[in-house]
Parts: sequence; structure tokens; C-alpha cells
Amino acid sequence: MTRAEAMGLLLAFIARLVTGAQGHWKGCPPKAEQRIYFANHQSHLDWVLIWAALPRELRAVTRPIAARDYWTATPFKHWITREVFNAVYVSRQRTADQDPLEPLVEALGHGDSLVIFPEGTRSNKGEPQAFKSGLYHLAEQFPEVTLVPVWIDNVQRVMPKGEVVPVPILCTATFGTPLQLQPGEDKRHFLDRARRAVVELRPLSP
Repeated sequence: MTRAEAMGLLLAFIARLVTGAQGHWKGCPPKAEQRIYFANHQSHLDWVLIWAALPRELRAVTRPIAARDYWTATPFKHWITREVFNAVYVSRQRTADQDPLEPLVEALGHGDSLVIFPEGTRSNKGEPQAFKSGLYHLAEQFPEVTLVPVWIDNVQRVMPKGEVVPVPILCTATFGTPLQLQPGEDKRHFLDRARRAVVELRPLSP
């Protein structure tokens, strides 16, 4: 076992210990097929929760999206995102001629699965903000890739603002029914439909 593999097992254990990292497969089973998991975005721990909730064999082929400037700022963050999570780095500061989807397209072209957050930024408003167009363009370019909505619950409470030590909170990642871009479907209609698919997975309040 390599050092990166051992670290991956340790991080998965820690994530489950702190958050529970429970995966609820309501609309589809975990399956060894190429997928784009798209979810609401509440904290820096979101993609760790989804990653830890996946079966081990799926974690090896599922890559999160990571902001290059933040996740390569120190040697340790760079190593862990590169060697353990095999992250796809994206640049938040780009020139006008740079395609922000290029690294995602390259990863999908290699057969990898992805974890993405179509809002593009974190939200503390409960419901996701309007989805940006990236998911639509990926669905258009890769119609054979399965699109799986995911609702992440409670993860924003694990690391409250101003705290440096995680608070043990039971968190869940609920995986819904896959959807596809329909022939001739308008971009905004598709993105609204994808957003609703995520929101509909939210647990009902007691």
C-alpha cells in the first residue's frame, strides 16, 4: 500500500468519525460507471463528505474539483489533493481566452467521474443558488455520462465559522435519480431542473 492510499483510508475513517459520512442511495445504487455527481455547496468539506460516502472502489475513480490557488497554497494541501484525492484543479483567476471547463473536459475524456458544485460558490441560505452553465455544457459534451444529483446535509455545522476544531455532527449525502439533458432542452430549463432534483433530496424537517 502506498503512502497516498494509506492516507486516503485514514481520511475516510476520520471523515466518518467526525461526520458519519452516511451515503443514502435513494435514486440509484453505487455503480462502477462514469458519473458526474452534482451537489449543493455549503462548506470546504462538501467534496470530502461525498468522497467518504462512496464505496472504496468508486473513490479511486471519482475526482473532486479543487480551486488551484487555495489547494496548492501549501505543500501538504497540494500533496493531499493531488496524490490522495486526485483532484481536478481549476483556476479562479483566468484570462479571457481560458476555458474554465477545460480541465473537467479533459478528466471526463479520460473516463474519470467528477464531483462538482454547479452553484460555483458556497451558500448559507439553505437552498442552492441558481446553477451556473458548466453542468449544462458538460452534459451536452458527454451525453453518455450519468448525472447524479446529491443533497449534502449538515456539513456546514461541522466547522462553524470562527472554529478551528471540527464539531462531530451526523452528516448525510443523499444520492438521487440520475437525469439527462433532453434533446433540444433549453439551458436554463435544464439547469433549473437539475437544481430541483438536488433540492427534492433534502430531508423533511421534523
